Amino acid sequence: MLRVREFSIGGALMLLILVTWLVNPSFLDDQGIKDLLLNSSILVLLATGQSVVVLTRNIDLSVGSVVGLTAFACGSFVSGTDHSPVTVVLLGIALGTVCGLVSGALVSFGRVPALVVTLGMLYVIQGLDHAWAHGEQINATNVPDDVLTLGSGSVLGIPYLPILSALVLAGTAYYLRAYRSGRELYAIGSNPEAALLAGIPIRRRVLAAYAFSGAVAGFAGALWLARFGTVVADAANGWELTVVSAVVVGGIAITGGVGTVWGAALGALLLTTIGSALVVLKVSSFWEQAITGALLLAAISTDRVVRSRSTRALRKRRRQ
Repeated sequence: MLRVREFSIGGALMLLILVTWLVNPSFLDDQGIKDLLLNSSILVLLATGQSVVVLTRNIDLSVGSVVGLTAFACGSFVSGTDHSPVTVVLLGIALGTVCGLVSGALVSFGRVPALVVTLGMLYVIQGLDHAWAHGEQINATNVPDDVLTLGSGSVLGIPYLPILSALVLAGTAYYLRAYRSGRELYAIGSNPEAALLAGIPIRRRVLAAYAFSGAVAGFAGALWLARFGTVVADAANGWELTVVSAVVVGGIAITGGVGTVWGAALGALLLTTIGSALVVLKVSSFWEQAITGALLLAAISTDRVVRSRSTRALRKRRRQ
């Protein structure tokens, strides 16, 4: 079933690219492909981190604000200095991990609903960011060239950002598939009560999932600075819903326990391509939000129908 879903998303993505290319051949020229890869890189990263949280039957609505905070913090740290890109990335990951640990501790040990915790974290982080920035912004002229090269450089014609996103995606997929603790995240999302009876440390696993999501968001914040150079306090504002949409559209059940990060990455690519295609086709950006919302509703409805049919099929087998 998962393979069918990912195949369907991949087919829709290829069809969209083909139609857009037929209308405007420049959509797939060298610069068009490069822009598509760069635009989707950060969303793929965030979708990877969000997937791990959603698999445990939780959600992280603070990822957009974490990106904004870490991007501004990293920009302030390197502004007018010669700090290396490695230092910037490590700072972003560390700051994002702290944010993830706070949310994870409140959800797993405080037993506060994830929606409430992460929505509160979103507003707290946005408030801190605005209070810190005081309306100022980080300009690209103050960011070291080595850091900007991380966002604009390439190897063999492939930009660094999609390469880094692919490495994180592949590593996460391998961990979820090959490690026992990764499989336990699926068990927690599928049936928390059964997972507890099986001796799975649910609280620690959920805490780790949030820490990972925060770390990935912090990494994305550092890459945001490298990609755009100029950063304001509300960078990535509103991205949390786009990230959740990418994950759900990619086949990860919002109720947890089902899906793969590969599907989430395809969902992120599909949403990014829709946005780019609408620009090429000179369609209002309003339709991007409308299409994203429609895809989210369709994905959730499909998931509910599939789950209901699977449950009925299992009950029928037991009776036989």
